[in-house]
Amino acid sequence: MTPTITAAAPCPCDSGRQYGECCQPLHQGNAAPSAERLMRSRYCAYTLGLIDYLVATTVPAQQAYLDVDAMRQWSQHSRWLGLTVESANELPGAPTAQVTFIARWQDPDGSAQTHRECSDFRLIQSRWYFLDPNQPIKAGRNEPCPCGSGRKFKQCCAR
Repeated sequence: MTPTITAAAPCPCDSGRQYGECCQPLHQGNAAPSAERLMRSRYCAYTLGLIDYLVATTVPAQQAYLDVDAMRQWSQHSRWLGLTVESANELPGAPTAQVTFIARWQDPDGSAQTHRECSDFRLIQSRWYFLDPNQPIKAGRNEPCPCGSGRKFKQCCAR
């Protein structure tokens, strides 16, 4: 069962802000101002079952490879316990960033789970996207990157 949330409720991303001032505008289509904000909004999307948002905020060249049914099952059958952002490595104007975080949830059998990850993000045409390390991006080194950045693959998502 997917929870519902009001704009005045605390945001599930644990930012300390209200949902309506934090992740809701991003879920409604606004661009994330940073990789960290995108990562927080993606965690929040898992807690709320917003799978279309998770797909849309993955690098476009990887979207067709996502296991949407598995994402939906994990989202709906987990009890989300919290998020801690350890670090966000973002340089002003840089097209790439990394965010290290810890996500906590409870599986349907009641067992508590913790996942620590350093995620990669790409800025493509003024929007941040998650780069899934488990999904392929196929292109020749000197071909245009399939993510749509306009750069060569070797200078973009192949890095």
